[in-house]
Amino acid sequence: MASVGATAGGMRQGPGAGAAAASFPSPAPVPGPAGAEDDAEEPAETHLCVLWNAGYLGMAYYDTSDATIHFMPDAPDLQSLQLLQRVLDEINPQSVVTSAKQDENMTRFLGKLASQEHREPKKPEIIFLPSVDFGLEISKQRILSGNYSFIPDSMTTTEKILFLSSIIPFDCLLMVRALGGLLKFLCRRRIGVELEDYNVSVPILGLKKFVLTHLVSIDQDTYSVLQIFKSEAHPSVYKVASGLKEGLSLFGILNRCRSKWGEKLLRLWFTRPTHDLGELNSRLDIIQFFLLPQNLDMAQMLHRLLGHIKNVPLILKRMKLSHTKVSDWQVLYKTVYSALGLRDACRSLPQSIQLFQDIAQEFSDDLHHIASLIGKVVDFEGSLAANRFTVLPNIDPEIDEKKRRLVGLPSFLTEVAWKELENLDCRIPSCSVIYIPLIGFLLSIPRLPSMVEASDFEIEGLDFMFLSEEKLHYRSARTKELDALLGDLHCDIRDQETLLMHQMQCQVLARADVLTRVLDLASRLDALLALASAARDYGYSRPRYSPQLFGVRIQNGRHPLMELCARTFVPNSAECGGDKGRVKVITGPNSSGKSIYLKQVGLITFMALVGSFVPAEDAEIGAVDAIFTRIHSCESISLGLSTFMIDLNQVAKAVNNATERSLVLIDEFGKGTNTVDGLALLAAVLRHWLALGPTCPHIFVATNFLSLFQLPLLPQGPLVQYLTMETCEDGTDLVFFYRVCEGVANASHASHTAAQARLPDKLIARGKEVSDLIRSGKPIKPLKELLKEKQMENCQTLVDKFLKLDLGDPNLDLDIFMSQEVLPAATTIL
Repeated sequence: MASVGATAGGMRQGPGAGAAAASFPSPAPVPGPAGAEDDAEEPAETHLCVLWNAGYLGMAYYDTSDATIHFMPDAPDLQSLQLLQRVLDEINPQSVVTSAKQDENMTRFLGKLASQEHREPKKPEIIFLPSVDFGLEISKQRILSGNYSFIPDSMTTTEKILFLSSIIPFDCLLMVRALGGLLKFLCRRRIGVELEDYNVSVPILGLKKFVLTHLVSIDQDTYSVLQIFKSEAHPSVYKVASGLKEGLSLFGILNRCRSKWGEKLLRLWFTRPTHDLGELNSRLDIIQFFLLPQNLDMAQMLHRLLGHIKNVPLILKRMKLSHTKVSDWQVLYKTVYSALGLRDACRSLPQSIQLFQDIAQEFSDDLHHIASLIGKVVDFEGSLAANRFTVLPNIDPEIDEKKRRLVGLPSFLTEVAWKELENLDCRIPSCSVIYIPLIGFLLSIPRLPSMVEASDFEIEGLDFMFLSEEKLHYRSARTKELDALLGDLHCDIRDQETLLMHQMQCQVLARADVLTRVLDLASRLDALLALASAARDYGYSRPRYSPQLFGVRIQNGRHPLMELCARTFVPNSAECGGDKGRVKVITGPNSSGKSIYLKQVGLITFMALVGSFVPAEDAEIGAVDAIFTRIHSCESISLGLSTFMIDLNQVAKAVNNATERSLVLIDEFGKGTNTVDGLALLAAVLRHWLALGPTCPHIFVATNFLSLFQLPLLPQGPLVQYLTMETCEDGTDLVFFYRVCEGVANASHASHTAAQARLPDKLIARGKEVSDLIRSGKPIKPLKELLKEKQMENCQTLVDKFLKLDLGDPNLDLDIFMSQEVLPAATTIL
């Protein structure tokens, strides 16, 4: 209860107004539009099914021109649904199918889409299906039980499931649900078979992964094995529930963003690598600008300003529902002033760079208006003290007058209380006049011992109101006069200040577009400054892009993570495509660096495709459309698959989806099964690709199957190039140079690796002996020394058992002892 006391001369004010939240679309990077091509002679229909949830988009569509279903694995897409818009621009669907139980952002987006009367070629039909049709389990069953023309009838159910799992990424849950919903829609609408018998199903002649134009396809296994992202549990016990933190990963060492939205955009770039040369070169131009020594101070100043760019969409979300907190006004004030600082700084930078020009022009005077408005109106110190929105003096004369009255109220009420006390019974020792918001002014007197019953509370000339804490509260003529004269000051002040806050919110929301654009451009600048800072510290260089080059050329490249962990790192070059061979077969001893070399090629290519400088003296990247890997088996009990089956699925993805522009990295494939079978599978996969000729993907294969060359199992030709890791034997030691050179290794030198792992010398020597016997085709015999030791152990055991016998025991049966102990032991010894 808020009150103003007269006798005590004190004044207590109640808590201020609370705050809540609302919705506003988050800004998203706007990539270049992708064109869609329509066949004017034979127009085809496409039917798209899409789901959006928790910032991720899953979709699949059916193309009647080739009776093929195209699916796109789950991809991040912010609330503005820019990625979905790109898909619509790409395929121009006849209909868009989604769940009737849908997020508000998706509903708003589809509503706008349906209202586009002039959309070319025409607006799609929006179709809502019951949410039960998009259930995860029922969608999986629908996919696995589908009637596909490209699957032979001779396949068993298990074989069909394994075949489909090598094409469809079932770990992309939204995509699986969207694909299930699409199959339900096709079955219900009977697309293309409307006039056929009901037993005739919609033809499905193929399943293909759908990747937007300019986007490079990379699956989750590749992200994992290349350590592009790596989540770890937070070490603090207080932050365990808040999620994970980034571990040692490529994103972890390059992420030096100062704002949350810059970090989100950088992560978005990492999940959407592209070969759009215009976009990539624009990023590289800005990074190169900030790497110039004379621009270092400017880069640091911009980085400091970006640290004050906060969560503007959340603030606008709260403003929309009039639930703004005091801290929101402070954050918005700092954000806007920091944006003005960015604008002034970018106006002094070369306007030939588009980002600097956009910031200089689009950070308009509306920002100055917002900052000036907040700075002149909001009383931050008073707001924090009162825990509610308060305004500075000289903003509203009426509010100032009421605040002056409220401040002088205690001394005035003290005088009124003295006058009231003169008219009260002499038995009443004291009284006070208090002010309670929403009730008004009351006369408060202490309860006398004689006041027991309610009737005893009646005092002539006073109207009894209530009893609280042994205090009796009354209305008197003077308090009624005060109510009429002063009114409800506290509530009036709060109401008027709340009205001013609402007016300010309306002015800020009217300029929400510029605030959204601020976040968009500032996050882009933050991400590029982070990449520039990493490039400066780690000595990266600018890559070059050659659309005519089908492959990659890397000169003295380095592994971006390994070079930070190793005391010394030996750089290696890589070149594929053209006359250098599309298939690189790499051999070498264990621990010689084959896996690091493969990952190094993949990471440098990936970094170039996100617009980053790369760890190499020089790098030229061709038109790469996908990166596939089989380097590490991501095992999980929930998958229900063996390690070798997981390896096969990874290779199957590359075999089924890789094109002549794809980069394929394979490490030790075939080691999870019988040696002969594994060798045969590896040779069959490589021969399959080599048979494609000039359309063969760019393949790097690391293997210890030396029989691949000794037999030989691969055809000779310009497409194949053999590489090895350079080593040198120094007596019994093996020295690794970690340098790639042409040639083939003559042995795996597993014994040297075993010695490094500190296996016993006897085991290493025996293993080497058995290996030599197998190579020479000689029989393997047990070691005589080990045999003698085993015989002595058996003899000693038999003697110990005999000595423990109690020969004086009348129940002892020596015949049983001989048959159960002596004879079996003697047989083993002999």
